[in-house]
Amino acid sequence: MQPLGPAVPSALNGIAIAGLRLGEMRGKFEQQSSSVRIRQTLGGYRIMQAEAPIVEQPLTRKNAANLQEYLLQGSILDSSADVLLNRLRGLCDNSDSPVELFHDIEQVYTIKDQANQATFSLRARNALDNPQLPWQLRYVGQPEVGDKSRFTICRSVIEVGTSSNLVTWLNELGFRLDYEFVAKGHIFQKGRMKILVQKIHRVCQSGNPETLEPVSQSFLIELSVLAPPSQESLGEEMKAFADQLRPLVELEKVDHARLHVS
Repeated sequence: MQPLGPAVPSALNGIAIAGLRLGEMRGKFEQQSSSVRIRQTLGGYRIMQAEAPIVEQPLTRKNAANLQEYLLQGSILDSSADVLLNRLRGLCDNSDSPVELFHDIEQVYTIKDQANQATFSLRARNALDNPQLPWQLRYVGQPEVGDKSRFTICRSVIEVGTSSNLVTWLNELGFRLDYEFVAKGHIFQKGRMKILVQKIHRVCQSGNPETLEPVSQSFLIELSVLAPPSQESLGEEMKAFADQLRPLVELEKVDHARLHVS
């Protein structure tokens, strides 16, 4: 696994210390009690069945997850999206149940390491369709794409649930908003694999997630698994599933370093 980079250790140190004090500094981490069943989704936790009110617990190191994300990506034109959705309903778990929808806003915040002029970024995400749920603070490492024997992208992911004043806290730490977008779509589950069929929208007026414009005339498709490091067998499992979606969509490793947004 590649190192996280020169700017990351010092920044992560600050996040680890300051972030884990968030419950003391800025409120409590909202977490469901044991009688509430939750399901992790693209940007946070969605209540599937609530039998008791949400309780507050202090944010601790146990709330943070340090995982590897195994990822394949592709796209499909709007005109073909319904065909793909029907195929996924047949292939994925709980085919008789309604497909879960999501409507999330993601904001990317950056800070510059003055020592080496490197830029470090964190992602803040919240469910617009259920805003009382905890925000998610996420660090995403650089994807590893050089290993040709590996079927998927592999990147480090650190996630932590936070209280609703996350944005204020990031600004106080010196982070500044770089860009934001809204993702709306469908979530499918196949074993430990998660499949997202999502439409990405740019936010035309910063701070107002109602002023949206589609980025393209296609849907972004992501097949991913979050797991502890060194689970290389996941790649073959994901490739086998991706093959079942051809020729509707080609899911592949995407080298984000080669992508340039004009």
